[in-house]
Amino acid sequence: MTPRRIAVTGTSGLIGGAFAGALRADGAAVVRLVRRPPRAGDEARWDPTGREQELNAAALEGCDAVVHMAGAPVAARRWTTAYKGVIRDSRVLGTAALAAAMASLDTRPRVFLSGSAIGYYGDTGERAVTEDAPNGTGFLAELARDWEAAAAPAAAAGVRTVFTRTGLVVARSGGAWGKLFPIFLAGLGGRIGNGRQFWSAISLADYLSALRFLLADTCEVAGPVNFTGPTPVTNREATRAMGRVLHRPTVCAVPGPLLRLVLGEFAEDVLGSQRVLPQRLLDAGFTFAHPTVEEAVRAAVARPA
Repeated sequence: MTPRRIAVTGTSGLIGGAFAGALRADGAAVVRLVRRPPRAGDEARWDPTGREQELNAAALEGCDAVVHMAGAPVAARRWTTAYKGVIRDSRVLGTAALAAAMASLDTRPRVFLSGSAIGYYGDTGERAVTEDAPNGTGFLAELARDWEAAAAPAAAAGVRTVFTRTGLVVARSGGAWGKLFPIFLAGLGGRIGNGRQFWSAISLADYLSALRFLLADTCEVAGPVNFTGPTPVTNREATRAMGRVLHRPTVCAVPGPLLRLVLGEFAEDVLGSQRVLPQRLLDAGFTFAHPTVEEAVRAAVARPA
């Protein structure tokens, strides 16, 4: 069973919006947390800065679970000092605000699924890592560390807290992978850099199923959980999979120096390698419907999202 009443942030984004729809299909009551005044019956206003904690507590009152997916897009623009501050604050402050609000309630949610990212591990090269791997270095690694630490008040108050360390989500529209589809459909797809860096991807359908799995009353998993498929591949292999599924050539390439010129500091993370395994999902008995990147791409093409 999944909880009956679930608060969800980030419902204007790819994952949050799709998950809210999936929960409704399951028969759950969804409370969409929004920063503006509510315009629909299923919306509740919250303050991600944490300054209005009474407002946040009221928004979570009566909820069995909280799923936190909100955060400024990482790849929306160049990483200036100012925009890195926006990325950080949108995640760390929002998580802290929700955790404090949950801890303040007399009757608290049973589970808190709080967003995170596989950027936590930094560049792992060809080394495969699981949730037990140490924190890496760099902006995204430090961000993920602080992002997860911000949820501490909820965990300390007895709320089962899970950090969804997200990899590349394969979807036709939305997210980083969604930007690849029009490029490949135009016949302009190809490897990025030398193509040897590992990509850890998961289909949108498997992502939503994993969230449901972790919300279930029978689930006892807490702490970090890698939201990636079980078979990471190199960028070159992912490129070939896209070409096979879309029946397009993949002879183009984006040189590393050009990517650095266009993206600045963020290019180092695009060119970096992350070979991340979802060990805790597998150990808990979760079954992937699309265990390979090619299957994930085919699923995205069959049912655009």
